[in-house]
Amino acid sequence: MTLFRSQLGALERAMAHATTYQEYQQACEAHDQLSGADDWKAKDPCRLYDYRLIRKRVQRIKLAQSQNDIHSLMSILHEGLHGNLGNIANPELLGHCKTGTKHLIEEFINQVVSALEHIYNADEAEVDFYDKLSFFEETAHSFGRSCLMLSGGAGLGFFHCGVVKSLNEQNLLPSVISGASAGSIIAAMVGTRTHTELLEALSAEFIYEHFQNWRLWAGLGRNSILDSRALENTLITLFDLTTFEEAYKKTGRHITVSVSPADLHQYSRLLNAKTSPNALIMQAVRASCAVPLLFTAVQLKAKTASGDIVPYIPNRRFADGSIMADLPIEGLSRLYGVNHSIVSQTNPLAVPFLSSSRTQAKTLSSITFRHLRQLVKANSIYAFDVMEQIVPNRSSKLAIHKVRSVIDQQYVGNINILPQKQLRNLMQVAANPTLKSIEDLIISGEKATWPQLDVIARNTRISETLRSMLRKLKAREARLFDHTPERIME
Repeated sequence: MTLFRSQLGALERAMAHATTYQEYQQACEAHDQLSGADDWKAKDPCRLYDYRLIRKRVQRIKLAQSQNDIHSLMSILHEGLHGNLGNIANPELLGHCKTGTKHLIEEFINQVVSALEHIYNADEAEVDFYDKLSFFEETAHSFGRSCLMLSGGAGLGFFHCGVVKSLNEQNLLPSVISGASAGSIIAAMVGTRTHTELLEALSAEFIYEHFQNWRLWAGLGRNSILDSRALENTLITLFDLTTFEEAYKKTGRHITVSVSPADLHQYSRLLNAKTSPNALIMQAVRASCAVPLLFTAVQLKAKTASGDIVPYIPNRRFADGSIMADLPIEGLSRLYGVNHSIVSQTNPLAVPFLSSSRTQAKTLSSITFRHLRQLVKANSIYAFDVMEQIVPNRSSKLAIHKVRSVIDQQYVGNINILPQKQLRNLMQVAANPTLKSIEDLIISGEKATWPQLDVIARNTRISETLRSMLRKLKAREARLFDHTPERIME
């Protein structure tokens, strides 16, 4: 028994000290084999998911496929395909192994992907092209898709580079990505650069070269504590006068930058290729990074058809996106059909209170604590609503409204990637970075992402297959009607 524990401990240390994802994954696989988790995966029955439903669905898909019954396949997938069928995405399943999951769940996902490929490649003498197109449009819409949301976090935002780097290297980067405050910088970098260009842009050397002096004191008697010129010059260098629509045409990624109004009676805005195609990414990011008091609020800009730069939403200024829309899941759901979120969370107001796991509370104490937390949040919101009505001063009303917005947000998603809760991390929030601190944050982001890569690959495989095939069918349709495929927005 002592030897067994020693071997498991050695493998856990190998995971903690792995320098590459391959090393980490090999240690996980060895741990599962030694711990008995592989035996657990091989057994279908489990109280954590409906294995009978999943087994029956696999059998039905296999039968229809073996008979080349395309219409039955389409019907089977139409009637019950969704991301958590039979509770297969239950986070508690992850606690039984270091990598992978029940073989039956993996077989179901493989079988669904195989069935989708079967339908896509079916002879169009039997299944009309427009029937295929309609099937993939409806199924992709009802199944939904995943997004990556990058939170605010000032100097801690470079942690996002490691998260994006890991996802990019494994080809798991979602096509819908949002960023707020510091997260908007990384989201914009992702949206304006190809897979290969990202490999260079996410290096510690590149980041340090551009952001080593983002914090410059403005001096006394100014409208903000920090001088924004260094940040503005960096953003111009990184994004030039690129618009959201131009970025989408280049990379095919839907990036969203959230900004908050600098006055009362306004709501946060999500800037992207759908809502604001001609808005300049550079100005949107600058606004999203404008933390109140630290940086001045920003007038957004747009590019006309003739190339002129003009004000966007005149007479309005915008500030830090994380104040009102750190993780804008509702907006992304409405705009892009998102129903599954991957969150890289570095907001110093949220991280100390969060856990990367989203398992349900089971013990009496955990249920009670969850309920008390909800009561405190509700009562705090009520108190700030009352104060906002009582306070006569407009500036005070605005400050109260902003604080209320910070409290009244959801700071977690379905999959959460968090930095380690260390005091030194807080020291980096408002400090100019060193090359070493950026390297440490990027490595920290990579290592925090590794345990989630297997889960992300599994949870997004069906939706990515649906979207990939839908894009190909729409491109064929565009050619039939002599449209330009790049202009077809998903």
